Order: sequence, then structure tokens, then C-alpha cells
Amino acid sequence: MTVLMVSGTGTEIGKTVVTAAVAAAAVAAGRSVAVLKPAQTGMEPGAAGDAAEVVRLAGPMITAVELARYPEPLAPDTAARRAGLPTLSPGEIADAARELSRSHDLVLVEGAGGLLVRFDEAGHTLADAARLLDAPVLVVTPPALGTLNSTTLTAEALRARGLQSPGVVIGSWPAEPDLACRCNLADLPSSSGLPLLGVVPESSGSLSPESFRAEAPTWLAAGLSGTWSPESFLETWHP
Repeated sequence: MTVLMVSGTGTEIGKTVVTAAVAAAAVAAGRSVAVLKPAQTGMEPGAAGDAAEVVRLAGPMITAVELARYPEPLAPDTAARRAGLPTLSPGEIADAARELSRSHDLVLVEGAGGLLVRFDEAGHTLADAARLLDAPVLVVTPPALGTLNSTTLTAEALRARGLQSPGVVIGSWPAEPDLACRCNLADLPSSSGLPLLGVVPESSGSLSPESFRAEAPTWLAAGLSGTWSPESFLETWHP
């Protein structure tokens, strides 16, 4: 797995922190890592974006690349149109990921919002770039009520496009999970058909970078270079 796309079931669900955790775990396992953010929205020039946040948390050895930046916090195609800036095509995203893969063991491509958010006027999405790369798509999802539907819809959209996914990571596990969160631990794999590959605690992005890097492998399963066990986590939290 040289290129891994990271997509969410929506926005503001911990996708960047999960990307940083995967990067940190891979570095701890001795792999060289690059993170590619095709479209950063809601940021003015010069502000630290998602790729910079991954580097801050996962370490300065991470290579960070951002292809386009749009000031308004909207879907990339809408933000580009309103700003009078060029949109991104899936080919441009795929080419950038391929170039990074020539010098890195792992390239993480962090999408914008959900899987089918539009990048250009033709309606291309992160899924189109994944298809060009033949790259798997890691799904980041919240733990709370409603996540079964959105995660299952995302998994179905992946399968309908012939795309593979290694599994699902919960992006922000609360310190005091309610009944729905705890039930969703077991129900997410059966509903979506995808294995649960990790649970990242809420507010992990507020940890010091040193603590984040030390703890990141404990949040992720072996398939993501981690030590986390779904069985033991279920024993702790499932009602």
C-alpha cells in the first residue's frame, strides 16, 4: 500500500487528526511518509492548513504538499468558482500522489469533507482520483448516532465504483461515550461491511506532538502500523 486515500463521511469529524495518527504510526514503524492535501478550503494564504497540522503532530520528517487553497469553507469546486481560482482535476491529484510515491513508502491523500465532495465543474471527486491511482480509501467516521447510515452509504459508494477500503477509523471517541457510541462499535463493521481499524480519542489533536506520536500507534490496528485491538476495545465499551 503505497498511496492511501483518507476520506470522511462528512466534515469536522477528525479526518486530519486520523491522517496524522496514521502518519505517526507509519513513521514509528520505520516508513517514510508524505501527506498530500489536494484542496484546502476555508484558509487564507499563509495560514497553517491541514497538511501543516499533520506535520506538527506527526513530526517534521513528514513531507507535506498542498495543491490548491481556497479562502471560503465550501466544497472545493464552489470555493474555487467563488474565488475565481482554478479547480483541481482527479488527474492532477493522481499525478501529485504518484510523484510523492516515488520517494516515500506511504503517501496519505486527505480529501475534503466526504467521499463525493466535488473538486471541479465536471463533478469529479476524491473517488475519481482513487480510481486513477487504484488506491484504497480509509473511511473516517464519527462514533455517534447517525454514523451507521453515513458510513454504510460511503462503503456502498466505494464498492459501486470498484474501490477498495482497508476499513474504518472512528475519528473522535468521547471520554464518556453514550449508548449509541458504544453500540456502534460492534454495529459499524456489520452495517458497512468494513472492519474497524482504530479509534482516535477526542481532543487528541490537543496533545503535545511528543505525546501524540507516542500514543498514535495505540489507537490504530496492525493494518495501519498500530497495536490497537478491536476485541479488547469492544470488551471495554460494548454494552
